[in-house]
Amino acid sequence: MLVTSSRFKERAREKLADPNLQHALRKLQGNFVRGRAERIRELDNFEDIRAAAAAIRDRALADLDLYLERFEREATARGTVVHWAETRDEVSRIVCDIARAHNVRKAVKSKSMVSEECALNEALAAAGIEAIETDLGEYILQLAHEPPSHIVAPVVHKSRDEVSDLFEQKHRRPRKSGIAELCREAREVLRPHFLTADMGISGANFIVAETGSTLIVTNEGNGRMATTLPRVHVAITGIEKVVPTLEDVATLLRLLPRSATGQSITNYVSITTGVKGREDLDGPEHFHVILVDAGRTRLLGSGMQEMLRCIRCGACMNHCPVYQSVGGHAYGWVYPGPMGSVLTPVYAGLENALDLPHASTLCNQCGVVCPVKIPLPDLMRKLREEQFARRLRPWRERLALAAWRYAAERPALYALLERVGVRFLARLGGKKRRIRRLPFGAGWTAGRDLPAPQGATFKELYWRRR
Repeated sequence: MLVTSSRFKERAREKLADPNLQHALRKLQGNFVRGRAERIRELDNFEDIRAAAAAIRDRALADLDLYLERFEREATARGTVVHWAETRDEVSRIVCDIARAHNVRKAVKSKSMVSEECALNEALAAAGIEAIETDLGEYILQLAHEPPSHIVAPVVHKSRDEVSDLFEQKHRRPRKSGIAELCREAREVLRPHFLTADMGISGANFIVAETGSTLIVTNEGNGRMATTLPRVHVAITGIEKVVPTLEDVATLLRLLPRSATGQSITNYVSITTGVKGREDLDGPEHFHVILVDAGRTRLLGSGMQEMLRCIRCGACMNHCPVYQSVGGHAYGWVYPGPMGSVLTPVYAGLENALDLPHASTLCNQCGVVCPVKIPLPDLMRKLREEQFARRLRPWRERLALAAWRYAAERPALYALLERVGVRFLARLGGKKRRIRRLPFGAGWTAGRDLPAPQGATFKELYWRRR
């Protein structure tokens, strides 16, 4: 997936003017935000569980190499082949090599954000392998040739009518408008693919060091079918997803569905441990796990390490006022919202995503709702500081801040500028005391008027009252 985060401001303006998107985002906020609040109230000790979850993730990251090596030993002992991929291109190469080794012609995919990072579908197509997305949202997007706009609800930006039109066009069937009818039509189209696919591809919400298992949580049966019906299963996961024990997974699962979709638990929790046994009724004959770095180790030991705790629940974007206004496509890569405002700059390069660390009000809604206590506003501030240290911000902005700093270090000059400034703004507001266009700050008044000051500084008003 191409990184287009440098166009964030342009795309944000487009999304703000899209009435269909705005309607869809309001529905998302109502469903997921309200649902999370209701499910969290079910837990008497939510903050204790949240602290325990953060500690589990920190423990895994502190000894990441040891837990990954243990995972490899345990997985290999159960017939799994473990691969290590340093780059995203290497992931695609490994998957294509596995496919060629097993004469794969068709692959069915469960939803995987890491495969989106790697542009895996495009690589499979170039290798002559048909890849079918089977998550309903991802399947709709594949038909529409669009990237996901949310990591949990990837097609949230589309209306039911748009999906109906798309199915009519692509499936060549009579147009249907009911949700149940559309779901049944998708099921009827996808079922033959499950039965004829040679390979199933999935991500992994967690990988378990003590058992060598991979785990996915889904609300649709597609994930389980993609991982058990084809003779070859490939699971692709970031190295940071390792957790020490199944007991640790149980703790994290008390938070993940509540934070993601407002459910006490998801419909399916699927754990895959090794290949199909002699007495097993289903499961893959060949199981491959690809452990992906792709920039993750650069975060270890850095000021950004806390971001590796992320369990990809999407709560930060659901509660973010910026995401709620512009949706996911404006962010220009796989991960939108506050998590994307950190992950995209550190994975794709800060110079390619200059606006994302600033795509936040720093209200800390994301930090408050994060189930593993990632201080997202602090991380965005660090990225802003790095931008200035590397002189990546526009020269006008750097010059303005340098001038402000010069004045702020000289109290007498600063006080004089304050007195001049408030009087100028008071005159600019006129009789109605409303500023319709702010000089050198048009963005603040493009969509609203600002109240004009009274024509005196706070100190002056304070001493007058005295």
